[in-house]
Amino acid sequence: MSCSSTTDVSRRDFLCALTGCAAAVAASGCSDPTHTPFFRDHLREMSPAEIARMLKELEARYSAAAGQAVEVAMDGPRPGVEFAYALDISRCVGCRRCVHACVEENNQGREPEIQWIRVLEMEKEKGVDFAHANAYYDPAQVPEAGHFYVPVACQHCRDAPCVKTCPVGATWQEPDGIVVIDYDWCIGCRCCMSACPYGARHFNWAEPELPAEELNPKTHYLGNRPREQGVVEKCTFCIQRVRRGLYPACVEVCPVGARKFGDLNDPESEIRYVLEHKRVFVLKSELATLPRFYYFFGV
Repeated sequence: MSCSSTTDVSRRDFLCALTGCAAAVAASGCSDPTHTPFFRDHLREMSPAEIARMLKELEARYSAAAGQAVEVAMDGPRPGVEFAYALDISRCVGCRRCVHACVEENNQGREPEIQWIRVLEMEKEKGVDFAHANAYYDPAQVPEAGHFYVPVACQHCRDAPCVKTCPVGATWQEPDGIVVIDYDWCIGCRCCMSACPYGARHFNWAEPELPAEELNPKTHYLGNRPREQGVVEKCTFCIQRVRRGLYPACVEVCPVGARKFGDLNDPESEIRYVLEHKRVFVLKSELATLPRFYYFFGV
């Protein structure tokens, strides 16, 4: 777990630390990497007191910037819980309410608007066909005749390519199955974006613009807290909600009940019912990423 985002380290310091070579340090003018705040605070486990202090510092900084009280929680995974998602493509009408609810809940930048969910319009005659999918459909009314819709976001893969390719360990999978990103640890190399076969990760090319009045003040350190320029972000299953027993925002807002979410280890959960009684598939199964995001035909 990393320390506060107030930690200041240059990419030059980071690269020097990777070389571990005194000659490189001297030649390039880098500071001694073992004495930078980055290496003092990141490469060790933080104590509960240190975590509490870090969260308090973040809350003070975000609250001052927003002009309102901002909470930064760090609720951990509940023992024995493994989250999973299912989406009924026979019900989805392509209204994109999930997209906008996600933006509002997770404090994505507004100018330009970063969207963690993409809804793809596909032709019924062609079936699930990414080569001819249309993410920019704009009919007068949805659903459009002859089409169906496949929303795509982070699949929270069990064998996640993004996790394996990150050179600094800034992204990992939590015990409850949620793949997270530590924004303070991310160096913006975008290796994870290249590795993700679902196009689910997004890079902040500019400082995200989020009006203070639109900020959701209930945030999580590994989820929807404010991000900065130069880091990657993505869907976290609304970690700030699900670890408190709530549904993700996209599940709550869906007007047709196409989205299901729950604990795979709970035999009475809705997600287990879907997996045991419906025609279920995952996207790009040939890649063996083993997603925790399932698609099914409810009718």
